[in-house]
Amino acid sequence: MANLRLAMDSAFWDTNISTPQTLDGTARLVPDEPFPLDGSRASRALRVQQVSLLGNGFPLGIIPSYSPTSQKELGSFSLQKMLFRPSTSNWWLGLVGQFRPKKLFSSIKAEVKRAEELELTTFKEIAKHFVDKSLYAIGLWSQLSLTPETSLLLSTERHGERKKRRYKAMLFHKLPQHDVTLEAAWPELFIDRNGGYWDVPESISLDLSSLVSESGLRYRFSIHKNSGLPQAVNGTNGNPPLALMPGLCAKAAFSYEKSRDIWRQRETKKDMVVKRDKGIYWRPSYDVRLKEPYAAISGIIGCTCAAWLWNSEIVDSSTQSRDGGAITLSYPKRNPLTADLFGSICYTFQHGKFRKLYGDLTRVDTRLDICSGSAFARGAVGLVANILRNYPIERELDPRASPRLKVIFQQQIAGPIVFRVDSKFLLNSSTFKNGPPIEDIRYTTENFPVGL
Repeated sequence: MANLRLAMDSAFWDTNISTPQTLDGTARLVPDEPFPLDGSRASRALRVQQVSLLGNGFPLGIIPSYSPTSQKELGSFSLQKMLFRPSTSNWWLGLVGQFRPKKLFSSIKAEVKRAEELELTTFKEIAKHFVDKSLYAIGLWSQLSLTPETSLLLSTERHGERKKRRYKAMLFHKLPQHDVTLEAAWPELFIDRNGGYWDVPESISLDLSSLVSESGLRYRFSIHKNSGLPQAVNGTNGNPPLALMPGLCAKAAFSYEKSRDIWRQRETKKDMVVKRDKGIYWRPSYDVRLKEPYAAISGIIGCTCAAWLWNSEIVDSSTQSRDGGAITLSYPKRNPLTADLFGSICYTFQHGKFRKLYGDLTRVDTRLDICSGSAFARGAVGLVANILRNYPIERELDPRASPRLKVIFQQQIAGPIVFRVDSKFLLNSSTFKNGPPIEDIRYTTENFPVGL
């Protein structure tokens, strides 16, 4: 289940979501939008580190992967490999390569069918398909520890089917009670609530966040700058999200969260050891986060405020008017100063310890999110007014006004493989009138690496 702190983090520009669209394996959530239903928060471990570790368990270090692409002809199957990774005590460099074979096999098959006889020219045409740039992708990462508390990460990647290379830089500094992060990307990849991808030509952010305190209080400050017109990556229809348009924004957020166990069965040494005829064996949970059955309720409430210090009009230089001048594109204006409340409440129930081969995990997570307290209040006032007038008034509803209920069901199939159902419900008066208020539902399987 997505962490409750996403209620605050989703208002900023640094919430990383796992994605197959980049070798880096991450995309940014569009600020102030709900978390995508099938999205999962990206691991803190860099993708290059994951490839380096997983490669030890595969022949020749080649890791197979199955993930959808924006271009169907490339196929969902890919092969990744760590090409080399030199390192010293305070510096390392990693180079990762990727190959997608489907288009190559399809092209060779079509070439053979077109040829009446297998001549030398036919083999030359087949050989040309092996150097097709769209089949390959390559990524380079380098990290340097400047001090024990400060590190610098630089990365770049190039996909053959795309015209531009991606660049990213991150400077991280750890304070006693805070983390400071400076990031820049050209371009930066964002994902909206519907799973649509957007490239922002330039994105720079400076973020200061407090560490989690025992009292439950937390706060964050950030300054962010976008430049250039966002471009759809996977054929997304409609205008780009307003938060991605060019401008300079300062944000702050404060929150208070609390969690309480209704009941919990603590892990014991007996759970971790299995006695067999041949001896005693250690039996860990497939995922240490799921090792204890429990039921718990948790909640978070907080406020955010944002100030747009600079808003820029978009000038489309590729389109010219009759007099030769550039055309200015108009988009809805952003409020220069905004403030709002947010809150979430979550109930979790887990049966099983996720240790046995079958039937040792059944888990249900439910979470109710109110992402905008002001929009919710206006929607509630409008609903009461309609009831008192005894007739409905047709008007456009703010998408943030409706609470969203997210329900996740997980059931172990065999070993670390888990069947998962994600469903999201939009709770407003119109959806209840038209039937079950299901906004989206997804069925997936997950494979938990042992011990993680």
